[in-house]
Amino acid sequence: MADVVSILLVGVGGQGILKASDILAEALMFAGYDVKKSEVHGMAQRGGSVSSFVRFGKSVYSPTAAKGTAGILLSFEKLETLRYLDNLMPDGKIIINNESINPPACNLGSMEYPKNIEYFVGNVSKNVKYVSASEIAVEAGNIRCANTVLLGSLANHLPLISGSIWKKVLTKSFPEKLLDLNLRAFELGKSA
Repeated sequence: MADVVSILLVGVGGQGILKASDILAEALMFAGYDVKKSEVHGMAQRGGSVSSFVRFGKSVYSPTAAKGTAGILLSFEKLETLRYLDNLMPDGKIIINNESINPPACNLGSMEYPKNIEYFVGNVSKNVKYVSASEIAVEAGNIRCANTVLLGSLANHLPLISGSIWKKVLTKSFPEKLLDLNLRAFELGKSA
């Protein structure tokens, strides 16, 4: 493992990126790592871009990372993957929610949603995993837990966090009435 590992979570406001990054950061802390987290959510309430770096290691001094140094890009929306591809290191991993959310310019008719996202992503990394998180979330019981599905998929790339730590952090992160739903979504995400 590198001295410091950077994971970048990206998506659109309302997808639960910040909640997911909080859960990830806490799980890494329980696993014994120094963790720093940053977030950018400008126009998030209006469907704008949201990003959050979670960095961990023995000693982490900055919550943000230089372009080209993220080991994992966890994307909650396909177009946002393109926006942040330059943050990924050459051998980095990409996990993409197979969902398209039109930005305002598409809704207004001034641009078209790109049709060749998979091509561009494939030219940057050969280690790409597409997850139908929204469909899996519906299967779990509620589309709003797609972020937890994506965390489950991410967990496959972070064996340094035990299943018991994930369960402990998820239990702390959700009220009792939503806990079983999110635990189910997490497990379905791991097996997706």
